[in-house]
Amino acid sequence: MARVHRGASRGKVVLSVLLAPAPSTPGATWALAAVRVALAWIFTYYGAGKLFGWFHGPGLHRTALYFAGTAHLRPGMFFAVLGGVIEFGGALSMALGVGTRLAALALALDQVMAMITVTWVNGINSLSNHPGYEFNLALCALAIVMLTFGAGRLSVDAVARRLLVPRGRTVTP
Repeated sequence: MARVHRGASRGKVVLSVLLAPAPSTPGATWALAAVRVALAWIFTYYGAGKLFGWFHGPGLHRTALYFAGTAHLRPGMFFAVLGGVIEFGGALSMALGVGTRLAALALALDQVMAMITVTWVNGINSLSNHPGYEFNLALCALAIVMLTFGAGRLSVDAVARRLLVPRGRTVTP
């Protein structure tokens, strides 16, 4: 790990960490792209369903009622908007590979919250009418992969890193 240069501002250090390079082997590049596509697809479906009622989703009002009643998250509308924005915004971020690490952190925490408030009580059981936490756990693990490794070379983050961090000069904490 490289040292922080004395003249580096805190903003540059944070930016460098957020845009830190991912493994650069062809396999890693394609694997990270596949994880991003999967997360983007799934969270577009759920986030847009919460916010806009797309894909036969509940929309904001019904999501707010569900969050307040079933998940015991009050005020329900606040958490409905928050969950929808995290999921839909995280999906857009994953699709483009921009701000990927921040989005991945938010998505992982979103799934932990879903497990705590709704699915944990059902156990790891996908064969009942009330799903367990296995799907949330898998999505959380994929988000942690993106948090750990970043978006990969096929992303806006990688282009931003090439433009903002001069070659041969790394700024890390």
